[in-house]
Amino acid sequence: MKSATFPELHTKRLLLRQVKESDAVNIQFLRSNDEVNTFIKRTKTNTIEEAITFITNINIKIKDNAILFWSITLDNTPQLIGTICLWNFSKDRKIAEVGYDLRPDFQGKGIMSEALSCILHYGFEQLQLDQIEAFTHRNNIASKKLLTRHNFILIEQRKDEANHDNIIFSKSRN
Repeated sequence: MKSATFPELHTKRLLLRQVKESDAVNIQFLRSNDEVNTFIKRTKTNTIEEAITFITNINIKIKDNAILFWSITLDNTPQLIGTICLWNFSKDRKIAEVGYDLRPDFQGKGIMSEALSCILHYGFEQLQLDQIEAFTHRNNIASKKLLTRHNFILIEQRKDEANHDNIIFSKSRN
């Protein structure tokens, strides 16, 4: 996965690019908005300074080969509207977890489905992952529909020890 440049990905409507400091206002919104965070267990990012620190830390993790974290933007505008990442890689780098969030005013328009399709293709074809997992809150109907639509399978016997409200989905390369 080590690369000199961050993989910028394009879809029909989207540009997935590396997060940058100029995204701080939108990162702060995504990580503090009650609607976005209804089903996500994480510390809120309440200030622009905290958002900049978050971005700096993400970019260090990217450089250290620990995470791939994309800003989701519409192809014709630089404004970050969501994020999607591959992270929590297994030691052998054959399994990764996908995570995502999206501004409420862009939900229900197929944007996350388009971004997820792109990331799945990248993960399986470029990174040669064997499996991609997704941990989602059991009551997050939209996320469960998204994952099911992309042929993820609920792994009922697995539990998220860090968050008992989560359920775990998995998708294999084949």
